[in-house]
Amino acid sequence: MRKKEKIGENEFFSIWLLLAGFGAITTLVLIMCISSAGKIPDNVGRVLTEEEQEAVVGRNSALAEYVYLSPNADFPREGTITKITIHHMAGDLELEEVGKRFSDRDRRTSANYAIDSSGKVALYVEEANRAWTSSSKENDSQAVTIEVANDEVGGQWHVGDESYEKLIELCTDICRRNGIEELRYTGDESGNLTLHKMFADTECPGPYLESRVEEIVQTVNQKLKQEE
Repeated sequence: MRKKEKIGENEFFSIWLLLAGFGAITTLVLIMCISSAGKIPDNVGRVLTEEEQEAVVGRNSALAEYVYLSPNADFPREGTITKITIHHMAGDLELEEVGKRFSDRDRRTSANYAIDSSGKVALYVEEANRAWTSSSKENDSQAVTIEVANDEVGGQWHVGDESYEKLIELCTDICRRNGIEELRYTGDESGNLTLHKMFADTECPGPYLESRVEEIVQTVNQKLKQEE
């Protein structure tokens, strides 16, 4: 009888330890979540006043005409900005709709900037913070990420001329302000112009933009030299 009682006590003690351990882990996760949430700036996830938007744009690209800051980011980014990563929207979306999607915490995705089909630029994650865009924390810690609208769904995922020209302008501005003297495309992640497909099983940014990457690099570098 004593042996059985001893076994029962051991089982009870083991279960108690297991529950205590589970409770400690749950508490730790909760503390980490609260701590992480506390780092989110108070201008994130809401409509900004005109004064607030001017201040945000002043810290980033003056090309941004629409601002709605996403909570899906690291505040601040861990790395120094040395790269640009190009993406496509996989659709012709309004900038407000993109902002709504990037504000959904369950999606866990965002980008620093987006360009719509009319060439209008939106800012969703300030450059000082890391957007969750490229399926690579290492890349996104160093890169400013840009989503570009498509005027063709599927196929080549074509991008209109206004969007393309604004992409050139935005890349040039990002390089100039962040001390990137020259863009380099190597076809892999070692270059400082990278594509989403280098880090995930995706077509992004689509065949059309990929076919014009060398032209983007050449045009941006020419503009940078002209500004010297």
